[in-house]
Amino acid sequence: MLKKIFIGLAVVLIAIQFVKPEKNISDDNTYAITTKYDMPDDVKKTFEVACNDCHSNKTTYPWYANIQPIAWFLNDHVLDGKKHFNISTFTKLPIAVQNHKLEETIEMVKEKEMPLESYTYLGLHKEANLTDAQREAIVSWASAQMDSLKAHYPADSLKMKP
Repeated sequence: MLKKIFIGLAVVLIAIQFVKPEKNISDDNTYAITTKYDMPDDVKKTFEVACNDCHSNKTTYPWYANIQPIAWFLNDHVLDGKKHFNISTFTKLPIAVQNHKLEETIEMVKEKEMPLESYTYLGLHKEANLTDAQREAIVSWASAQMDSLKAHYPADSLKMKP
């Protein structure tokens, strides 16, 4: 009986290897955050190594992203990350949403909620473990962008509508 269970499990594990999610590799940056907002090289580099895989239209996949069900988990993770903050489509958003996303970026980075622990767990993506200096650079940059928006747009246009 136990042998039949293991054989059945093996068949299922082999079969699911043929059901793969679509990869996030379009790299369309027509509305990328950097098309409107100046980003210093150090912040840009930090975004590239710590944020882009889940928050842009181009993910660099590790080798294990080709194994199911890990690929499904990673795909859900990337889709969720892009839903909350997509660097590649940022300027397509209404200005109030852009302002709010910058505010959320500050909060998430300050509170060390980003990058997610699951992204850097067990030494995976260790380059995404942000130093205090990298966190401060992102916070300063996002704050400066919010200040620039305040200087160029009426205050009521920067508020999210309920």
